[in-house]
Amino acid sequence: MLQRLPLALLTVALLAAMPARAQQAPQESPPVVAPSDDPDAAENAPSKVPLEEIRRYVAVFNAVKEAYVEPVEDKQLMQSAIRGLLLDLDPHSTYFDKADSEAFDEQANGAYEGIGVELQQEPDRSLRVVAPIDDTPAARAGIRSGDLITAIDGKPISAEDGMEPLRGAPGSKIVLTIVREGTPKPFDVTLVRDTIRVTSVRGRLLEPGYGYVRISAFQTDTAADFQKQLERLQEGGALRGLVLDLRSNPGGLLLAAVQVADDLLDKGTIVSTRGRLPISDSKFDATPGDRLNGAPLVVLVDAGSASASEVLAGALRDNGRARVVGSRTFGKGSVQTVLPLDNGDSVKLTTARYYTPSGKSIQASGIVPDVVVKPEDGTPDAIVGQDGQLYVTEATLPGHLRGDEEGLAGYTPGDVLDGEAPVNAALAELKKLAVTARARPATVPR
Repeated sequence: MLQRLPLALLTVALLAAMPARAQQAPQESPPVVAPSDDPDAAENAPSKVPLEEIRRYVAVFNAVKEAYVEPVEDKQLMQSAIRGLLLDLDPHSTYFDKADSEAFDEQANGAYEGIGVELQQEPDRSLRVVAPIDDTPAARAGIRSGDLITAIDGKPISAEDGMEPLRGAPGSKIVLTIVREGTPKPFDVTLVRDTIRVTSVRGRLLEPGYGYVRISAFQTDTAADFQKQLERLQEGGALRGLVLDLRSNPGGLLLAAVQVADDLLDKGTIVSTRGRLPISDSKFDATPGDRLNGAPLVVLVDAGSASASEVLAGALRDNGRARVVGSRTFGKGSVQTVLPLDNGDSVKLTTARYYTPSGKSIQASGIVPDVVVKPEDGTPDAIVGQDGQLYVTEATLPGHLRGDEEGLAGYTPGDVLDGEAPVNAALAELKKLAVTARARPATVPR
């Protein structure tokens, strides 16, 4: 799960958390470069960094700079050193250079600037169109699946640039040279770039009265898109129940998951976070207003459901609002804060653990469903999908944070649940809940 925090704000919080004696070293103590950021510094006095450690770093820096077989720029060495600060932390703390940071922002925002087309690069460097995205410049220009893009603005596609030239400021023009099966000659198509939104929410009716909403990631607009899907599904009348599909949803923005949970709850805690600093501690509670008006709800999860999707599943189950169906989830129970730097780079740092409403941390253990579903093909390998891709869990990641319930007897990783069979299983469970709800006697106000 992600949240954003200016680096200056975190620095102020760190300083505020330091005890007075950690900020004022006694004169007889060895000189230090910086005090500890540990609020319990009295118990961790050795965490102060002595000057000799800095001298050792400078000695290695100078040795590399002077003696390495090829010249290395100071900037490269310093960035490597900064990356090294995060290298031995948990696997979710990392350093982003400017390009990686911008790509990360695009993923979180669910939007980018371009023409709106899914592509695959061919061995000859040409770009094969997998599919144009609906209501984008590519779709409006008549680009089709299977089209081959052989040149961009009259220039052959280079191995270095690849798809990058398709990106650009909204309103700028781009000319694609297209080879299309059944068309004798290549032809040019002029498009105007736009801001492309990647939809993370889709929905449909499984049967009359029974809705289905798929959330593939938690992005900036996910909650608003979720509300629109619910409104559309209920245009013909109230739903008798909903399947909420979070399979292989890797998570995303914490606030987006909280907003979706709030749309389905009338009251209760959604999630709480706890870190070493007060600024990392938070609690989110539901506000009145259930957009399904209490209709039964089933949440479908699998081994790829992680982080914010686990927050949502845990909140709905712990509040008695939903039944969880599927397989044990990934088990990522930590919160990352993105700290933008002044040069465009950023640091993604794990700053807290999150806890479900029952007070449970799912770190490295995941959420065990109420109703277990097995893969369609019955494969005995729990973490290999139908596409042959190896799926790891939080507990298998090197350097992961130790979980409260990690290592308990009986733990087995979850399954990756592909295809429609798990949806059908969730629908069957939903119908059971709907029958129970109808059989429940109505309450009469007095």
